[in-house]
Amino acid sequence: MQQNPANTMRASQRTHRCAVLLIAAFTLLGAGAGAARADELIRVGKAQGRAWTFLPVDIGVAQGFFAKQGLDIQISSLGGDAKVQQALAAGSIDIGLGSGPGMAFVAKGSPAIGVAAFAGAPRNISAIVRADSPIKTVSGLKGKVIAVSTVGSLSDWLAKQMAIQEGWGQDGIRAVPLGAIQTSVAALKARQVDAVVLATEAGFALEERNEGRVLTTMDRYAPHFITHVVFARKSLVADKPALVSRFLKGFFAAIAFIKNHRDETSAVAERVLNQSPALARKVYDFEVGMFIDDGRFDPQAVAALKQSYIEMGTLAAKPPDSTLFSTQFVPVKP
Repeated sequence: MQQNPANTMRASQRTHRCAVLLIAAFTLLGAGAGAARADELIRVGKAQGRAWTFLPVDIGVAQGFFAKQGLDIQISSLGGDAKVQQALAAGSIDIGLGSGPGMAFVAKGSPAIGVAAFAGAPRNISAIVRADSPIKTVSGLKGKVIAVSTVGSLSDWLAKQMAIQEGWGQDGIRAVPLGAIQTSVAALKARQVDAVVLATEAGFALEERNEGRVLTTMDRYAPHFITHVVFARKSLVADKPALVSRFLKGFFAAIAFIKNHRDETSAVAERVLNQSPALARKVYDFEVGMFIDDGRFDPQAVAALKQSYIEMGTLAAKPPDSTLFSTQFVPVKP
C-alpha cells in the first residue's frame, strides 16, 4: 500500500524531535554526572588543632566557601610547625596552616613555601601560669621552665623574645618543647613546668575553670609580625597553581565571613574547639582583629621575622623574600 507523503513527513519530524530530546537528555545526564563527581581533595594540616586562629578552614567548610570553589577539604591537627613541615615533606598534606617563624623551614630546604599571610601580631599567644602559681608578673618568669610547642616554633621564639626584651637574655628562661596544647597544659597542671606559652584561648579556658592565669599576651613583644602563614607544597604551586588559588579564595572568604559574623563563628568554635559559649565569644572579641584580609606579606613584619631567624640561630643569614614565600597568589580576592 502506498504511504501518504504527509504522514511520512510527520513521522520523520516526530523521529527528529525524539532524537533531539534524547540528545538533550543525555547532555543533561552528562552534566549531572559531572556535577555529581567528587570535588578536588585538598588535605589541610593545622599546626594546632585547638587554636582559634585556624578556624577559617573550619568556617570555610561549614559555610560552603570551599565547596563553591569545587574543593573537598580534609582537615588534620598536628603538633606544631615542625610537624606541619614534616607532613608537607612527606606529601601527607597539601596545605599547611603554620607560623611565620615556620618559614625558616622553607629556607632550610622544606619542599613547601608560604603562599599567604593570614594573621598579624601574636595576640592569640600568651604566657600562662597555674591559678595558684606564686608568679604574679612577667618578671617572675626569669629563670623558669616554660613549655613551648616545638623547637623553632612561634611559641619558642616568642618565649625567648620575651626573655630578651625583659633584659634576661635569650637564656633567661628554659624553653622545653612539648608539642600539642593538651600536653603543655597537662605539664603545667602537674607542676612539671612553671609556665606555658600557647594559645590565649587555652589560657582563657583555664581561667574559666580557675586552673590558670594569663600573665601577658605576646603581641607586646612582636607588634609588627606575621603570626600565621598558609603553606603549600612547591610541587602543588608549580603543577596546580589554580588549585592553590581556589583554596585561598575559599580561605579568605571565610576570614571575611568571620569578621562580620560573631555568633556563627562562635558556634563553630564551640563545636570544633569544645569551647563554652561565653569563652567562644570572649576569644572572638579578643583575637578577630588579628586576621589579614588579603594574604599580603607586610614588609615590616617580614623584616621582623627575618631578624627572629637570626636571633633564634635558626638561620645564619637573612634569606631573600622569594626563598620564604611566593607573592603570585596575593592579594587574594575571594
